[in-house]
Amino acid sequence: MARKPLIAGNWKMHGSRAHTASFADAVAAQPLPDGIDALICPPFVHLADLVARLAGTGVQVGGQNVCDKGGPGAYTGEVSAGMLADCGATHAIVGHSERRALYGEDDDVVSEKFALARDAGLVPVLCVGETLAEREADQTENVLRRQLGTVLGDHGVAAFADVVLAYEPVWAIGTGHTATPAQAQAVHAFLRAQIAAEDATIASALRIVYGGSVKPDNAADLLACEDVDGGLVGGASLEADSFLALCRAN
Repeated sequence: MARKPLIAGNWKMHGSRAHTASFADAVAAQPLPDGIDALICPPFVHLADLVARLAGTGVQVGGQNVCDKGGPGAYTGEVSAGMLADCGATHAIVGHSERRALYGEDDDVVSEKFALARDAGLVPVLCVGETLAEREADQTENVLRRQLGTVLGDHGVAAFADVVLAYEPVWAIGTGHTATPAQAQAVHAFLRAQIAAEDATIASALRIVYGGSVKPDNAADLLACEDVDGGLVGGASLEADSFLALCRAN
């Protein structure tokens, strides 16, 4: 089954209102190529601005995170999935390695966020991936099986019918090191097989994107892999020219 590639930009804690405006203006001046979906996940404070400025460009906007509690409620500093949807977000990243490592989000918390995003009508971008120590200990598949298995066990394979799965090897995020196309393909094929064991049709349609130092100069080789359906991009998504070059790399 042909799967439409997705290039998703995660701005992390970068950007300003001026940057948001200049990015959107530059994207509007260079239409997206056909046959690609594009997504930007800015910091929460810039999300509504970006939704408004990117209207009509074909670029969707998502949240970088969601609260693991349904709202409204007394959760100072948190942003609910419903709030993101109300601001025009279409997607939400859940389980990013930085949230797992820096904020102690375990598989159960990620699974709850996955459900809340879906309940609000958002498409979860579910991140899974191993650390360097886990890869060197030959634990990659065990780690991924556990991370993915928690969500599958809690919500069933049908919940993956409209989901984006992101493989982000932690050892390749922001380090300048990138998994080789062969390494990425092997892991993506493994992940698809985990879903296929439950439902082959859903697995065939599932978009699995790669995240880990994706740049315009390595994107084409990664995207040429059979089971790599796009990229979850960090720094290379901050500037419009670089982001659009990634969109043209397929």
